[in-house]
Amino acid sequence: MGLGKEFDKEELNIKVLKCLDRNWQPKATAISESEDLSIITTTALFDKLRKHEIEMQRLSELESSEKKVKTIALKANSKKSDETEKEVAESSDNENLNLLVKRFGKYLKRKGKKGNQRRYISKQNDSSNYSKSSCYNC
Repeated sequence: MGLGKEFDKEELNIKVLKCLDRNWQPKATAISESEDLSIITTTALFDKLRKHEIEMQRLSELESSEKKVKTIALKANSKKSDETEKEVAESSDNENLNLLVKRFGKYLKRKGKKGNQRRYISKQNDSSNYSKSSCYNC
C-alpha cells in the first residue's frame, strides 16, 4: 500500500494469524481450517478474535470467582479414628516440643558464650577509660 505493494485478503489474514502469540494458536488454527481466508474480511477476522478474547476473559473471571468460594468438608468420626487422630496429634506435639527445647538450648548456649565475652570486653574497656581520663580541676 504505502510502498506500492497491494496485499489481497488472504495474505493479510495469514499475516494477522501468524502474528498471534502461542496462547492464540488454537483459535488461529481453527479459523484458518474452518474459513476460507480469501473470502473473509480482515474486519470479520478481528471480530472473531475479539469474541474469543471476551469469552476467555469471562471464563477466567468465572474460574477466579469459583476459587474464592471456600467450601467446608466435614469428616465422619468413629471411635477408632478419634483414637488414632489423638495419638498422631500427641506424637506431633511431642516432636514439636522436643525440637523447641533443642533449639532453645542451642540458643541459650550461644547467648551465654557471647554474653560472657561482651562482659569481659566491656570491663576491660571501662578500666582502661578511667586510667586514661584526666582531671581538669573544675
